[in-house]
Amino acid sequence: MNSVLRSSTREVRIGADRPFVIIGEKINPTGHKRLAAALLEGDLAYIQELAQLQVAWGAEVLDINVGVPGLDEVAMISRVIEAVMSVTDVPLCIDSGNPKVLAAGLSAAPGKPLVNSVSGEESRLESILPLVKERGAAVIGLTIDDNGIPATSEERVAVAEKILDRAGKIGIPLEDVIIDPLVLTVGSDSQAAMLTLQSIGLLQREFGVNINLGASNVSYGLPERLAINQAFIALTIQAGATCGIADPARLGMTIKATDLLLGRDVHAARFIKYFRAAEKLRANDDPSK
Repeated sequence: MNSVLRSSTREVRIGADRPFVIIGEKINPTGHKRLAAALLEGDLAYIQELAQLQVAWGAEVLDINVGVPGLDEVAMISRVIEAVMSVTDVPLCIDSGNPKVLAAGLSAAPGKPLVNSVSGEESRLESILPLVKERGAAVIGLTIDDNGIPATSEERVAVAEKILDRAGKIGIPLEDVIIDPLVLTVGSDSQAAMLTLQSIGLLQREFGVNINLGASNVSYGLPERLAINQAFIALTIQAGATCGIADPARLGMTIKATDLLLGRDVHAARFIKYFRAAEKLRANDDPSK
């Protein structure tokens, strides 16, 4: 099953038989003081720089989030999308918990964007799925409902089934719903990563849907976070995850290596191409050069 996203000029296919798709995470002001300041100041040049760098490092889709307290997000998201699309041609993932912001972003984004996200919570299902259907977009479904994040993989699959059922009832195709089984930090629960991996397996067997993950949550509060994130993303790809919201500069090489080892890269062509591009990017970033 392929989930298809489009910009005005580029198409990205997400599927179990295809290489893992990186959704660049850096245009999100959460924990990113410089970006938050840039958004408040209307500094679109910095946002364009973030977009170009992520695409250069291998992001095939860009997540766009403008959630800063005190900012007119409805007006700003359209400006940010226009600025980003003037310097890149990849599909976009519109990221907000506010339906009005999502509606503005979906109106501004070209092609077929992705919405991040809906959940199994009734208020979210009722307010967001109609926007997705009307726009003909795709959507990430988080396995959380009105009772919170389920404690077992079976319960998370049940939430996913609820989201898929509600989406189907209003005419959103199965391939346009990408499920995120969620991951919590292993610093507070040593079984958190295993629960996510088990959920991925169950989701694949039950529905065959595409699966998204935010890899960095798994290492929160721990030292050597990058090492943990790299190990986790490799395990999730092997388990069946097909796309992820991640920092391509930090995780791109691990992702390309994992695709190679899983037989998704004939003659290592993609890995070698990525390695050469990364070498040039590092050289350009080296102040001694």
